[in-house]
Amino acid sequence: MLAILLAHTVGAAVAPLLVRRWGRAVFYPLGAIPLVSLGWVAANWPSGPADDCRTVVSWVPGLSMDIALRFDTLAAIMSVLALGIGALVLFYCAGYFRPVDPDAATDPRMPGFAAKMVGFAGSMFGLMVADNMLVLYVFWELTTVLSFLLVGHYAERSINRRAAIQALVVTTAGGLAMLVGFIALGNAAGSYLVSDLVADPPSGTVVTVALLLVLVGALSKSAIVPLHFWLPGAMAAPTPVSAYLHAAAMVKAGIYLVARLTPGFADSPGWRPTVVVLGLATALLAGWRAVREYDLKLLLAYSTVSQLGLMIMLVGAGSGDLMLAGLTAMCAHAGAKATLFMVVGIIDHATGTRDLRELAGLGRRSPWLFVIAAAGAASMAGVPPFVGFIAKETIFGAEANAPVLGDAGPYALAAAVLASTFTVIYSVRFVWGGFAAKGKAAPSAAVAGMHRPSAAFMAPPAVLAGISLLLGLYALVLDTVLHGYADTMPDGTGYHLALWHGMGLPVFLSALVLAVGTGLFVARGPLQLSRLRRLPLGKADQLYDTSLRLLDVAAVRLTGFTQRGSLPFNQAMIFATLVLLPLGALMLGARDRVDLQLWDTPLQLTVAVLVVAGGLGATLARNRLSAVLLVGVTGYGCAVAFAFHGAPDLALTQLLVETVTLVIFVLVLRTLPAESERPTMALSRGPRALLALGVGASVAVLAAFAMAARSGPTVSEALPEAAYVRGHGANIVNVILVDVRAWDTLGEISVLLVAATGVASMVFRTRRYGRAPRIADADAQRKPPGRISPATPYSPAIGSTTWLRGSAYHDPNQRSLVLEVATRGIFPVIMVVSVYFLFAGHNNPGGGFAGGLAAGLGLALRYIAGGRYELGETLPLDSGKILGVGLSLVGGTALGSLLLGAPVLSSAMISFSLPVLGQVHLVTGLFFDCGVYLVVVGMVLDVLRSLGVRLDQELESQTAQPLAGVP
Repeated sequence: MLAILLAHTVGAAVAPLLVRRWGRAVFYPLGAIPLVSLGWVAANWPSGPADDCRTVVSWVPGLSMDIALRFDTLAAIMSVLALGIGALVLFYCAGYFRPVDPDAATDPRMPGFAAKMVGFAGSMFGLMVADNMLVLYVFWELTTVLSFLLVGHYAERSINRRAAIQALVVTTAGGLAMLVGFIALGNAAGSYLVSDLVADPPSGTVVTVALLLVLVGALSKSAIVPLHFWLPGAMAAPTPVSAYLHAAAMVKAGIYLVARLTPGFADSPGWRPTVVVLGLATALLAGWRAVREYDLKLLLAYSTVSQLGLMIMLVGAGSGDLMLAGLTAMCAHAGAKATLFMVVGIIDHATGTRDLRELAGLGRRSPWLFVIAAAGAASMAGVPPFVGFIAKETIFGAEANAPVLGDAGPYALAAAVLASTFTVIYSVRFVWGGFAAKGKAAPSAAVAGMHRPSAAFMAPPAVLAGISLLLGLYALVLDTVLHGYADTMPDGTGYHLALWHGMGLPVFLSALVLAVGTGLFVARGPLQLSRLRRLPLGKADQLYDTSLRLLDVAAVRLTGFTQRGSLPFNQAMIFATLVLLPLGALMLGARDRVDLQLWDTPLQLTVAVLVVAGGLGATLARNRLSAVLLVGVTGYGCAVAFAFHGAPDLALTQLLVETVTLVIFVLVLRTLPAESERPTMALSRGPRALLALGVGASVAVLAAFAMAARSGPTVSEALPEAAYVRGHGANIVNVILVDVRAWDTLGEISVLLVAATGVASMVFRTRRYGRAPRIADADAQRKPPGRISPATPYSPAIGSTTWLRGSAYHDPNQRSLVLEVATRGIFPVIMVVSVYFLFAGHNNPGGGFAGGLAAGLGLALRYIAGGRYELGETLPLDSGKILGVGLSLVGGTALGSLLLGAPVLSSAMISFSLPVLGQVHLVTGLFFDCGVYLVVVGMVLDVLRSLGVRLDQELESQTAQPLAGVP
């Protein structure tokens, strides 16, 4: 199973390159990937309901995200549809993309299309075999994203863009609801494996709500009312997409999920009524809509929605016979509908139209295409001996003898009969509208000007039509396959698939449906089916548009109220929310008694007084630099408090962060007035101080109540042993960062990277400078003699001592010999200390973050002492590349851990011997720390370039004055 997923991943990756080399012929080798995978499915077919093949790859055990795959009978059935029809559709693409115009051979969209189709086939297989619900959700959303990209293939067309966005919004919203349901089910059952849930299903109100949320996801994916409207709109996609995603694969994902969960949850409250009522409503309303369409592709789209509704009712009702009927209908529908969609693609390709009113005489011009279409339509309508006939009889027989439906059984049977009648009408209408002469002696203009489709182009739908016939003639083969899963359901009567069961209710209803459906089509003129103006379900699309407009209006008004372009106001809104929401929830909920101990030692009280004094001083200070320094006092005071409570690692990090923050503040303050305006200060001081007190009080109160609410042993009690045994480190804080919560750390450094890039983008405005300027740049860009500046570069006197190379190009008025000498001596020490923090951090205070901050402070010191050219000489590298290498190193640690047999982003031990050093133990967390180190160094360098170097250049340009009398 992993090999199949890997093969599709590699195929999707190399497809663009192969398309550029081989053109449309590449679809044949790409189609071989799912075809060969289908061979594995056949070779490993489960022998019975209890037989399955399992594969587990440890990924993120703490989040229950192990890649657990399970190949049982249902997965095998669905894999045949996903891989078999996927291979035929890829072969079909070679003819579909045959250019009428030779210039179209270089279509730039084709490489991406090929990659997405192969990737979609692999994602569908992953969805079918995923046993972990969270992994299933990942594949589920992969199909959603790939569907969005494929529907929007012709991105220059507004109809494609709208259809793609609509499908994405509807299915993603359903998928998010489903994810919430999965999490609730996993927590209730204590396992996220679908097999465990079905074998021992939990119960309760939470489970009932979770199941309904899962059904929302399944119903949205399979286009069930009221979430059906996205599927007809998705017909704007290229026909191979419709034939695969919207007939045989993606829309079957919801059917599959319902079928997978039904054995365990069919009797849960709300499950059966939801699938039965919505399924039958979809079958009837969409079938009624299908008989009205003139576009052959839209006719098939609405017919697909109708049959999906019937299928989801059958597989979700909770009976063995109904499950067998649903699986049979699903197989019959996939073959017939994929056939007909490909036929429509051939008609459109050959004639340039899909409007049945513009097609006349096509059957005479292309008899083989007519035979293929007639076979596919016959199977869809349930004409013997096609497999569709067997599916229809099975549906009638199962619904007529289904105790699980109770009093609703006769109504369900009547609805199925009516929906099947619609099926006959639009099947006949499809064949007549696409191929009949319609009383005309000569073909219509579109047919007369057509080019004949090639045999290779018609081969894939012909193969599917032939399979529909063979499965009908040899129904015993299909019966054996489908019973492997249907037998897992209770209430079965032992019904078996066969072409002839003798006279009875099913055969009578089948004959009635064929006769009535054909008669209604023949009498379509008097009945005026095409002139009924009231469109059932016609308002659903409009409701979608109205909902989006209301959301847009609400978003604009909310944004206008909360984000007025004022940074202080935006921050005030955020902090006010932080104060009001948690405290409001605390006041309304249950609270435990809080016993506070204000301090342990008088020294802590002293530090607290200094922190409070710093906060009050920052509130009262008008001078901006004084306010920043007083804020720094509060930060350093917190670091001392951490040290008093036995957290030297936190204290070290806080000290470094506070120092870097002060440097950044000082750099920014150069562009601002030294003092705030007195009127502004008087108006804003009170509200800001009040808000600050509220934030501080709310955080303190919430922390106190959170600690008082603890009822069990703390997690921290197990951390020392876990850090040493599992993380191979004695520094608990560092092990947490690089192992226990490495995913959080990865997210945090990604935010740091984005923040640094955002600052650079705002400062540079036009383009992002790669590195700080060097001395060679200064020599090459000396200012012309007509202008002078306080910062004009000059050459040092011969024989003089230069402590820093860049200081010779620094403004003499800003140079400090003491600072340069001190920097020359201190910088190497800082860098050695930063490297020590990096390598010693796994067992002692330090780590990549602390080491990176120390190195960043060293760079800041060199910049302050020697200017921008000194920064370029100290580290002549592009900060963006440093950030990228650091993030790549952190991400690469995930793969390294897997290769060494450890869970992703966890520490694995590498042991080896060296001649002098002896036995050496290397932990993969070190590479993670190295990546963090580079990200922090790159971020500080980026900030120094943005708020230092760039502002230096702008200030110089503002202070430069022309000489008197010089133009």
